[in-house]
Amino acid sequence: MPDRPADLNWIRTAPEGEEGHSSWIEVAFGPEDLVYLRETSTPGDVVTTTQQKWDAFVLGVQAGEFDHFADRDIAAVEAPVHGP
Repeated sequence: MPDRPADLNWIRTAPEGEEGHSSWIEVAFGPEDLVYLRETSTPGDVVTTTQQKWDAFVLGVQAGEFDHFADRDIAAVEAPVHGP
């Protein structure tokens, strides 16, 4: 992967008007059809994908393909159980 451009325009995915120190996902669209994702709490950790894969993900979200994750018990998400 090429180096991350320094002039990316990061878009925070928080609900409109939401303020505070919560951790949010930010997205930036760069050159060469690359899409960059990071979490506001750790902005140095950046994941890169392609525009084609990002578009497929967005279509999946719109189609409800990931709704089962939202239905999970919040306590289970905050304290995952690891084991065999």
